[in-house]
Amino acid sequence: MAELILIQSGRARAIPFEPPRPFSELLASEGIHMAHPCGGRGVCGKCAVLYETEGGVPETKLGCQLVLTGDARVTLPDSRAASIQLSGTSSLPITLSPMKGRLGAALDIGTTTIAARLFRLADGRCLGEAGMVNPQTQAAADVMGRIGYAMKSGSGHLQRQVLGAIETLLSACLPSEHSREEIDALVLTGNTAMLYLLTGRDPEPLSHAPFQADCLFGTACQVLGIPAYLPPCMNAFVGADITCACLDSGQYDAGGISLLCDIGTNGELALLKDGVLRVCSTAAGPAFEGAGISCGCGGVEGAIDRVWIEDGALAYGTIGGKPPIGLCGSGLLDAAAALLDLGLVDDTGATDLDRLEIGGGIALLPRDIRALQLAKAAIAAGIRTLLHGASLAPEQLSTLYIAGGFGAHLNIESAVRIGLIPASLSQKVRVVGNAALSGACRLLLEEPSIRRAHAIADSARHVNLGGDPVFNEYYMDEMFFPES
Repeated sequence: MAELILIQSGRARAIPFEPPRPFSELLASEGIHMAHPCGGRGVCGKCAVLYETEGGVPETKLGCQLVLTGDARVTLPDSRAASIQLSGTSSLPITLSPMKGRLGAALDIGTTTIAARLFRLADGRCLGEAGMVNPQTQAAADVMGRIGYAMKSGSGHLQRQVLGAIETLLSACLPSEHSREEIDALVLTGNTAMLYLLTGRDPEPLSHAPFQADCLFGTACQVLGIPAYLPPCMNAFVGADITCACLDSGQYDAGGISLLCDIGTNGELALLKDGVLRVCSTAAGPAFEGAGISCGCGGVEGAIDRVWIEDGALAYGTIGGKPPIGLCGSGLLDAAAALLDLGLVDDTGATDLDRLEIGGGIALLPRDIRALQLAKAAIAAGIRTLLHGASLAPEQLSTLYIAGGFGAHLNIESAVRIGLIPASLSQKVRVVGNAALSGACRLLLEEPSIRRAHAIADSARHVNLGGDPVFNEYYMDEMFFPES
């Protein structure tokens, strides 16, 4: 029997184990979460740890690749609380007509984060809210990586992870004067794949063309022994989170011509025209979440989230005012926009520098700029393809709704400068925050809205971007940054 001394947030913990044992497997068995954004392939470098053996020299190792062969001491990176978007900004009032029970909770199961809000159903009072990183990121950062993991290893492990996260968040939201047994209703939203993994369904239909989901939910079930409702999804890759966002943002009820964008690893778009929602998803990759970027990080304390030009040089701000540890998604966009304005990066994304210094020891590499180009091109081309199919120009939109945690921190000027959104829409943007969670709350507290959610999902018409020559052409165009 060997012993691992695990150092986390300055505290030491002894864990016995039988060698050889993969480090990531041992952590998981102890209920310790460590994200592996690349799915454990050892290519992103985001799971680096400090590894020591008795008498040996401390070395930096990748946690996903490390195999423990004897006594060892491993130091994990400092844990910092993620800045998870919990609120939406809907202006629509809720007419209280809640689901039955004493307490109820709404949860948004995102690919990267999970957010929850707990209510007293009798009067709709919010008793608590909490968020956490989705522990399934240990398997893979994106949807397709999770699907592949589930098909290879079975979905049971991923299901247990998300159920454990839900239990943790319910406990975190619950005031001391209430008990867990008082929670009588749940509404759980998320993209289609996340709901498959939550319910233990085989995600094989989502793994290959024609990507036809054999379940779009909109059903009641039991989760952790609690009656739960899963809102309807629109398509295999346009999920219940978008249904909830359309509901709570008021997009569908407002009518007219509008576009809702949830910008993240899997960008989801919904264009409303003549009462029909044209929807699509586009794989932007994890750059907007700070993953896959050499100095990237999530929205945690110390993350550079703002960059601007001051006296001809770059200046920056961090979350919580802490010393910089990396660059999160909003900071990445700001940095790229500033670098373009300074002429250090041209419209093709090229630069003469090996390192683009942001400050505080944080720098972007040329490959980081390329990753951002790929991500922004996917979203921008998706927007243009939807507009093209509806014979619309951007100027004809009345509103551009930006949903999701990344969108809540988005600097619109930077988004326009790098070409993520059309310049003509900059004055028509309405940021709606975590409208998916707020929509789930609405379903919990205003049960008749369930019919509205089904009407929204039923009105959706999926636009398949895969192999679409129009999308491909726009994608190549959008790889360039706008000229200054």
